Amino acid sequence: MTARILLLVTSPRLPAGLLTAAAWDVVRQHPVLAGTESELTAAVRSAGAEVTVVDGPAVPVLVDTARTRGSVVWLAGPAGDESLARELGLRLAREPGLAELELLHGSWDPPGARLLDVVAVLDRLSSPGGDPWKRAQTHRSLAGFLLEECYEAYDAISAGDTDALREELGDVLLQVVLHARLAEELPEGERWSVDDVAGDLVDKMVRRNPHVFAEGQAGTLKEIEENWERIKRAEKARDSVLDGIALSQPALALAAKILDRAARVNLAVPPPSAQSQVDPEARLGAGLLATVAAARASGLDPEAALRRATLAYAEAVRQAERATDTVC
Repeated sequence: MTARILLLVTSPRLPAGLLTAAAWDVVRQHPVLAGTESELTAAVRSAGAEVTVVDGPAVPVLVDTARTRGSVVWLAGPAGDESLARELGLRLAREPGLAELELLHGSWDPPGARLLDVVAVLDRLSSPGGDPWKRAQTHRSLAGFLLEECYEAYDAISAGDTDALREELGDVLLQVVLHARLAEELPEGERWSVDDVAGDLVDKMVRRNPHVFAEGQAGTLKEIEENWERIKRAEKARDSVLDGIALSQPALALAAKILDRAARVNLAVPPPSAQSQVDPEARLGAGLLATVAAARASGLDPEAALRRATLAYAEAVRQAERATDTVC
């Protein structure tokens, strides 16, 4: 019978005793070794298996145990014990037939597991002894950074750069988790955490998608959007169709959003006439609003259109600068 050494690797982001049936089978059937006491060794012992903590070099003990007992299980640490696996692999390569090395996953990271790492890292940085800058921030002091990171993510999308988008979304996530961590320091009765943020989001998604989570029918995309808005209005109990619009968004986008909301409830409120305005700034504003209304009527996004034209103009400026440099 060929001797076997099984490296049992588990996710550090799951409870220690949450193992697969195959993992429980091997730890109950074969001798189990580990490099240190841990929650995993305690969980395995509590299930009736015997665990021995190796004091000193582990490779010789693993090889000897495998050859005398037929099979042995090594409970890898949170980092996977890569150095031990490398050393063991090199010895077995030098001595063919000594034993077989098998990797056994006792548990895997579930989707989204690294979000737990984000929360843990931000907690460390925001706690006493962490990063003084982050500990000095407030929701208001971070507000500009949240906008900036969202704009940078938008730039990545506009450029079609998915690698940059991945990084920028990480920066947006940083802002979300940092705001949630700051909220844990609010007075009793006002504080909340990232779990509250996630819980509210999950509840909202379930409520507003009855065609997925309840007995509602999917219908067309237009019907789904209308159902979303109907549920949203019932939840918010708002006095106006304009309630809830982010007033700090760029002016062109704000104008388009207000026009869109008014149209949803069939309110025929004409924009002010530029000619009727006496003040030059008001005249300019009315003219711009009329332009946004015309763009919306044509199915165009005025914010995107102006951005496109502005960026094209910026490139023309750069070309002119390069031409000037060449001449000089």
